[in-house]
Amino acid sequence: MIIPGFSNFDLALVRVTLKERFGFDVDVQEAETEVRLSPGDRELAKCPAVFWQVEKCSFVVAKTGPAGYRAMFFYSIKDRFGTSKEEYDNLGDCLITLLKVQEKEHARRQQESGIR
Repeated sequence: MIIPGFSNFDLALVRVTLKERFGFDVDVQEAETEVRLSPGDRELAKCPAVFWQVEKCSFVVAKTGPAGYRAMFFYSIKDRFGTSKEEYDNLGDCLITLLKVQEKEHARRQQESGIR
């Protein structure tokens, strides 16, 4: 299956959502990633993705179908996080949930380290 890339509208939505969350323009890169589309799949599918970094956190949103999205953020290869939902059918919902989960994790990390 060939998965269509992110449209100009999709990329604009990503940029505007990130600017709203972080308060500045974030450099968003288009990429390609390999994803197991179903748990039983043996093969990985090549999927278009968008990638960005803010401070020491990296974010990836992979497009898994014409209207399918998966997201994660990570601080290191061993320190990865996703959302409570495996896949979204709406890019906006995927982005907002990802950013809310990361915001909570960021706050938790700051509290643990005593930073205010």
